[in-house]
Amino acid sequence: MIEERVVSGMRPTGTLHLGHYHGALKNWARLQTEYPSFFFVADWHALTTHYTEPDIVEASVWDMVIDWLAAGIDPSQATLFIQSRVPEHAELFTLLAMSTPLGWLERVPTYKDQQEKLADRDLATYGFLGYPLLQAADILIYRAAYVPVGEDQVPHVELTREVARRFNHMYGREPGFEDKVKAAAKKMGSRKAKLYFELRTRFQEQGDEGALETARALVDEQQNLTSGDRERLLGYLEGSGRIILVEPDALLTEASRLPGLDGAKMSKSYGNTIGLREDAASVTKKIRTMPTDPARVKRSDPGDPEKCPVWQFHLVYSDDKTKKWVQEGCRSAGIGCLECKQPVVDAVLAEQAPMRERAQKYVDDPTLVRNILADGCDKARAIARETMREVREVMGLAYT
Repeated sequence: MIEERVVSGMRPTGTLHLGHYHGALKNWARLQTEYPSFFFVADWHALTTHYTEPDIVEASVWDMVIDWLAAGIDPSQATLFIQSRVPEHAELFTLLAMSTPLGWLERVPTYKDQQEKLADRDLATYGFLGYPLLQAADILIYRAAYVPVGEDQVPHVELTREVARRFNHMYGREPGFEDKVKAAAKKMGSRKAKLYFELRTRFQEQGDEGALETARALVDEQQNLTSGDRERLLGYLEGSGRIILVEPDALLTEASRLPGLDGAKMSKSYGNTIGLREDAASVTKKIRTMPTDPARVKRSDPGDPEKCPVWQFHLVYSDDKTKKWVQEGCRSAGIGCLECKQPVVDAVLAEQAPMRERAQKYVDDPTLVRNILADGCDKARAIARETMREVREVMGLAYT
């Protein structure tokens, strides 16, 4: 049966902050309990924008993984690995590049958007143009069913689907395909084989989606089929050839509601972050000095929480009772700004406490992190090698 894997990665370009936690890591921690999950350090992707600063990338890798572990990513549930330690990613990227139209890459919305946002960097490189295709290779090599992304990243998943569809169309048309499908169906037994072809006919002739799903389930439950047989049977259902690369679906994640300390997006480049494991004294100072509603010049001046960055933190961290207290107290000048900030300080420190505790053993013994990544790289590479074996075979590069 094909596993419904989840694949996601993160670029090591600096220390992680609470925006990363609420925007991605909290979701990863949930997904690892629901699907076989593969989370990777996207060090090659980091070089697409930081190729002149490799020291930043290298220094960030280990700390970032400690942050993952601190945030609750469990190596007994998820596979953690470093992208560049699985060179098959680069091989698949190269082979996909042979048939991916240039226009597909140029139309990715983030291509021009990032060039404008990062105008201080020279991004007129092949690596930057091709990073969405490398991203596709990262996903396709594990035959992932789902990719957790925000709305702005959906076009990347759609590109990945198009690349997989084009590849399967070009290389899934193997000689004697229908004869191989019949041979594979025969392995299911005459009764199930007959049902398989009946369901395919219902889908092909009547557009019966239920028949398609039933046929897929029928194929998936067969234990005596090779992966090649399974892919041929699944491909034949939809009238295509053999499915070598799986088209993933975007798993939409809720955008982080946690802004930066100044109310803008939390970002290292804006200097408005709270580090994931930042010490309590520093966190307390940062929150207590956050800007508030400009109308509250004096303690006795009433304010409007909607115009205050601190209120955005209350929306994330406070219960209804506290939020009501803030609304009433701020508008009536019944509470001061430091009073308003204290529940946020308490909530953030409470959230960070278990993170610091989980991280400490990895800080004390960095070999634990290296061992986790080494094991993850071995597991990821075993799957990547199997995918590449089939890719080379259909592209005439097996040389057996």
